[in-house]
Amino acid sequence: MRFLMTTKAGVAAPDERVHVEMAAFVEEMMRAGVVLATGGLDPAGTHISASGGEITVTDGPFTEAKEAIVSFALVEVRSKEEAIEISRRFWKIVGDGEGDIQQVYGPED
Repeated sequence: MRFLMTTKAGVAAPDERVHVEMAAFVEEMMRAGVVLATGGLDPAGTHISASGGEITVTDGPFTEAKEAIVSFALVEVRSKEEAIEISRRFWKIVGDGEGDIQQVYGPED
C-alpha cells in the first residue's frame, strides 16, 4: 500500500537538532524501502481549474497560506496503521503542526 503524507504551512523553521534527527529518520526509512520519495514544496504554487472548457491558471500565494502543502513523503507500507506510525515518528521529531495521510491508488495496487 502506498500513502502520500503531507505537511501544511505553519510548521516552525527547524533548528539544527531537527535537521539532524530528520535526516537520520529519512535515511532509515529509505534504507528500509519504506520512503519512496520526499521533498519540500513551494507554498505559493499555481492553481489550475477547468470549467466549461475554460482553463484558468492562477499563481499563488493564496489567501489561506496556512493551508498550503509545503512538504511530502511517498511511502510504501503494509497498512494504514503503519503509515500512521511513521507519521507519529515524524511529528515527534518536528513538533507542532498538521498534515494529512492519503492512500495512493494506481496500477501496482
